[in-house]
Amino acid sequence: MKHGDPFGTHRVLSPPGVLPQPADRVDNNMKILFDNEILVAVDTLNIDSASFTQIKQEAGGDKDKIAAAILKIVETAGKCKNPVTGSGGMFIGTVEKLGSALVGKRNLKPGDRIASLVSLSLTPLKIDTILEVRPDIDQVAVKAKAILFESGIYARLPEDMSDTLALAVLDVCGAPAQVERLVKAGDTVVILGAGGKSGLLCAWEARKCLGPTGKLIGIAGSPRSLQRLDQVGVCDETLVLDATDALACHHAVAEMTGGSMADLVINCVNIPNTEMASILMGADRGTVYFFSMATSFTKAALGAEGVGRDITMIIGNGYAHGHADKALAILRESKEIRELYEELYAGGGT
Repeated sequence: MKHGDPFGTHRVLSPPGVLPQPADRVDNNMKILFDNEILVAVDTLNIDSASFTQIKQEAGGDKDKIAAAILKIVETAGKCKNPVTGSGGMFIGTVEKLGSALVGKRNLKPGDRIASLVSLSLTPLKIDTILEVRPDIDQVAVKAKAILFESGIYARLPEDMSDTLALAVLDVCGAPAQVERLVKAGDTVVILGAGGKSGLLCAWEARKCLGPTGKLIGIAGSPRSLQRLDQVGVCDETLVLDATDALACHHAVAEMTGGSMADLVINCVNIPNTEMASILMGADRGTVYFFSMATSFTKAALGAEGVGRDITMIIGNGYAHGHADKALAILRESKEIRELYEELYAGGGT
């Protein structure tokens, strides 16, 4: 076996000199395994929410067209990196083989069930067949193989929940871990997309950190999403707003905070053009945490400058120490969130 670069640059086909994530194409030849790679038989892809939403809209909701679009992306790039959103997702599967340099150095063996905690936008992937498209939960059942690099991170699938449920949680596990770092007791926190997959986890974690004097405002994009949020019952105030309507969001939060606005705004929305709503809901010298993969750095940076907002903006990092365990723990702590997740992502609900 040949030795590969720990970060996977040996798989990059174009352009030269870049890492696998920004690469246009990677080598997805599964017949060659470098000695510091892990070969995984993949059965489920969890497509990033922003990416799946874009693909679904372009396909008009047609499952066959969605499947064809995903296959085309993977065949072209050797990985599942949506050329429009630049994002990917993650997978679950069974370890098939470890490179010789990793044997005995990883607490992992063939047959172990794992979830990748690195993006599909950098993961060499070869799909043999798409077995089922599940548009309501952004998941695709496949017969496929993938490569994890030496630097790649993963989590063993827990035994106390279904694979699809664990996958849904682990897909967004970076969000609540970062929220724990950002929220301070007594803050006023606004969550955009609070009734969604990452938003619910963020709301739970924010409530724990805020203490009795903090205020949590949850904004949902639809009455149905609002109902889910209210079912969890951790927000002080909730309402339905269009996150692309910056002025409406600004006025609503100004009214709820007496004009003081939010110390922290968390954006978990999976559609474009929500940067200005996030910025205008924040207080002067406040913070906006953009977890959404639909965020435009240009729109956020220039937009904040254009409205004279001195605000700290943080790009959501999908990785944090202990993030997988923290996210899974939320489902064990909250009966309400677990029931919602089981209904939406394990039971195939909408």
